[in-house]
Amino acid sequence: MHEEYVSRAERVVDALLESDPEAAMWAGDHRFDDRLPDYSSEGLAAKRSMLTEASHALVEIDAEDLGTPDAVDLEILTNQVAARLFELTETRDHEWNPLVYNPGMLLNTLLLRPSAPAAERLTALQARLAAIPDHLATARANLTDVPAVYAETGAEQFRGTAALVRDEVPRLAEEAGATVDVETVAGELEAFADWLSRLPDGRSPRLGRRLWDAKLWHTLETPMAGASILDRAWTRLDEVTAELDELAARLDRDGGTADGASGAEVTARVLARLGADRPDNATVLDAARRAVAETTDFVREHDLITIPADRLEVVEMPEHDRGVSAAYLDPPGTLDDPSMPTFYAICPAPADWSTEQVASFYSEYNHHMIRNLTVHEAIPGHHVQLAHARTYRGNTRVRDMMMSGTFVEGWAVYTEELMVEHGYGGPEVLAQQLKMQLRMIINAIIDQSIHCDDMSEAEAMDLMTRRGHQAHAEAASKWRRALLSSTQLSTYFVGYTEMRAIADSCPTGRPGRDWHDRMLSFGSPAPQHVVRLLAG
Repeated sequence: MHEEYVSRAERVVDALLESDPEAAMWAGDHRFDDRLPDYSSEGLAAKRSMLTEASHALVEIDAEDLGTPDAVDLEILTNQVAARLFELTETRDHEWNPLVYNPGMLLNTLLLRPSAPAAERLTALQARLAAIPDHLATARANLTDVPAVYAETGAEQFRGTAALVRDEVPRLAEEAGATVDVETVAGELEAFADWLSRLPDGRSPRLGRRLWDAKLWHTLETPMAGASILDRAWTRLDEVTAELDELAARLDRDGGTADGASGAEVTARVLARLGADRPDNATVLDAARRAVAETTDFVREHDLITIPADRLEVVEMPEHDRGVSAAYLDPPGTLDDPSMPTFYAICPAPADWSTEQVASFYSEYNHHMIRNLTVHEAIPGHHVQLAHARTYRGNTRVRDMMMSGTFVEGWAVYTEELMVEHGYGGPEVLAQQLKMQLRMIINAIIDQSIHCDDMSEAEAMDLMTRRGHQAHAEAASKWRRALLSSTQLSTYFVGYTEMRAIADSCPTGRPGRDWHDRMLSFGSPAPQHVVRLLAG
């Protein structure tokens, strides 16, 4: 049965990679670098057929005949096939979400990452560029009833992709000793952005309870139900609020609450003072680079986890990715050349913002917050975890191409807490970490409340700015992100809850480098699978 399982699993993995160029890109499989996703009626029908056949093939495998690692991978692969069928047949994102048609990341990976000689990457890139007009025509035919927030964000991102084509494709062409006409494709992308901006407001971006609950299960792979998550989040919100208020009272230069201010007012005052120590567009990348060096030294000094030698570069976030988050990590795929760099992308304040908007943005992403953000995104968070994941090799490529957002985000949030527990950054960074905990908890609350309970924008903004101490611009961005990324915002709180429990189960009682390395030795499976693998 083991040989039959490996054979079937590998065939399913190949079919998934071939049908989804973005999945292949994230996995580091470059066989399909010349393709865009096929959302034509024929392409969608072929994908449905493939997923149905894959589901039938996997259900015939008896997990009891497999060792623990293969049994876990069988469950992961089965769940992934089910999740893709769910998206294709239930949420049907291709019918109302223009963001799924944005080729920006697929183009940028060929421009930015030297996965092959320049001439070879240019050939693949030209094939993708040539496919864009038909790709956008398919999008126009498929997209109906588009929510306004998706149309607005899509218009911004497609204009960013047009700028990427104009600015970066000629550089790769020059490196390859060739010339490429970019104006035609850039014009097509801008025309599509204009088309999106003229669309009337369509369906509600809220999924509703039935779809959200089902999507939550596919996203999290956790036994925790939505109601339980919400109850835990509200309880934890009160606990962290009390911790932050107590810390703020100690940091308050005006004597704590002696002036009659409430705990929340003192906390807001202290956070505003910390926010005054902030970078700007000219210095924010250097601030992140300093934080990378600092966190690296701290982790090694305290022997918290093994830091792989994988290369990390701090870069400015490309325009085609902006509008959802202030920072992200862009790693090479698990199957990619391990010498390829990982990019820690930072989003500067938009050039057209007012002085007040920029000040608010950098008050939120002040120097202390940049240090905590670097823990999460880089060291010992995402960069370290994903570098460890790239060293895992199983009997199949299941864990090479699939990662659990619950595990990935849960680990990153856990490391924020781990670092301050060991004294990183002093009380100033601790204040930012607790503030980020509030944000993480509120993420889970608004994710569910917006999509299932009709939480209004005013209610969400009040919760984020009052209880979460978020700047108005940051809260407004999170409101939009919650509408654009249903269930993803819950991965942080659920993942942290489960990863903290795994860390605390360390046999010695105090997790250190050996235990953390072991937690990260299985790739990036959902935390419930990590528990099984640790026991096995």
